Amino acid sequence: LSRMLETKITKSTLQFLNKLNENNNREWFTEHKAEFKAEETKVKIFFNHILEKLKTHDEIEKLKVFRIYRDVRFSKNKTPYKNNLSASFSRAGKHRRGGYYLQIASDNSFVATGFWNPEKEDLLRIRKEWEIDTTVLTDIIDNENFKSIWGPLVGDELKTSPKGFDKEDPNIEFIRKKQYIF
Repeated sequence: LSRMLETKITKSTLQFLNKLNENNNREWFTEHKAEFKAEETKVKIFFNHILEKLKTHDEIEKLKVFRIYRDVRFSKNKTPYKNNLSASFSRAGKHRRGGYYLQIASDNSFVATGFWNPEKEDLLRIRKEWEIDTTVLTDIIDNENFKSIWGPLVGDELKTSPKGFDKEDPNIEFIRKKQYIF
């Protein structure tokens, strides 16, 4: 049983998240807290298994498992709990940036990778690289096999060119981006 828990998300986890989605209130959650804790434990084992797999081909510094409790202070959505369990995997050291994100939900599970809100200095460096040449990037993201797995490059972007960059640059579609996520 423990081997199975390491390598996959169980049906009971997805069923719990589905029930939470339908009953997203403190009373229901309090009544089902023991069930949540059991599912959370299984998912943490799974996330740690993914961490070990990632370490076989990348330098991963940290696994961060996100809490299920939502911060509703400044949100229009006042539901107290997230309807997913998620984790991020940070790459190690200053020489490696970006990371991986995994979200488990009953209706919207996904894996993402890239640069989500990079530091100002990193973003400038990325933009300077794209200003020089995007050939390698476009070769990768235009590859049909890559697109079928990862989809398009997404992330927030500026409406115009960032300060110090030419709005007519042939690579402006990449330079304008503030995030680089697949």
